[in-house]
Amino acid sequence: MSAGANMALEVANLTVRVPGPAGERRVVDGLSFRLGAGEILGLVGESGSGKTVACRALMRLLPPGLLVSADAIRLGGREVGSLPEAEFARVRGRRIGMVFQNPASHLDPVMRVGDQIGETLRLLRGLKRREAGAESVELLRQVGIPDPERRARAFPHEFSGGMRQRAMIAVALASDPDVLIADEPTTALDVTVQAQILRLLLDLRDRRGLSIVFITHDLGVVSQLCDRIAVLYAGRLCEIGPKRGVLLAPRHPYAAGLVECQPARSLGARRLRTIEGQPPGADEMPPGCRYHPRCARAQDDCRHAQPPLVAMGPDRWAACYHPLGLAALPTVERVA
Repeated sequence: MSAGANMALEVANLTVRVPGPAGERRVVDGLSFRLGAGEILGLVGESGSGKTVACRALMRLLPPGLLVSADAIRLGGREVGSLPEAEFARVRGRRIGMVFQNPASHLDPVMRVGDQIGETLRLLRGLKRREAGAESVELLRQVGIPDPERRARAFPHEFSGGMRQRAMIAVALASDPDVLIADEPTTALDVTVQAQILRLLLDLRDRRGLSIVFITHDLGVVSQLCDRIAVLYAGRLCEIGPKRGVLLAPRHPYAAGLVECQPARSLGARRLRTIEGQPPGADEMPPGCRYHPRCARAQDDCRHAQPPLVAMGPDRWAACYHPLGLAALPTVERVA
């Protein structure tokens, strides 16, 4: 995708640093990606890879003390990363919304669900109380809540886990954003409800033209939902490209390891493969490629210098000196 060509979201060199007595630690290091209009991008990686931190940084929802920088953060071609907080507060929610992993901790337990949606409608869209109440019921209907008029008067504890997640999606949609960040919204749900939430997100994309960043560690979910995949490891982007290409022919060894860890019926009753070792903590990042201590293909160049993100085919990039399926590519296009 070319920069600015019908892009809903563009992120260039996003970095999140944690200051400390021994120096700064980068928990997100130079993350760049683009999200097309109506596209669903899966942000994939193990726990601690920086997925949630990166997206909370985009929303300016990180706790004080973390240092966030980026060359550019654009929504619909407009630069928003450099906006003062007062101006960005008018963008957050209106242009970009977020659905959190645990709705029980983000829905007010003593406030009726309809009132919580209505509060967003009044604050961000200026609706009167009666109008907001009617629109809240309609949003609950759109996200598949049965009997929405009655459910709007219920409290969060009266909802099942799947219904609370739908209510969270309704809250995020109340401001009619262009981009929705969904932070592992199906993790705590059973497979039937998980499938319903995935179908809901696809339906919202088709009906509203919504662009979605979907954070997950589950490649099975990615294969059902996403158009493209971005793989993170220890805060750095390893590989990004169309879903089919990344899943069927991954270039980065870490992406390949994630694919091989997934259970598949076609492989029979074999033992699941695992990736040896553990990802590094924020204060123990190795020099060179951060994956090299766990990588069977690592060589001396991997241990001494960070590999740049380079083109590996149409709309495919990976950060690896010794990619799978290709010879080493010392002189290829670098992605800014």
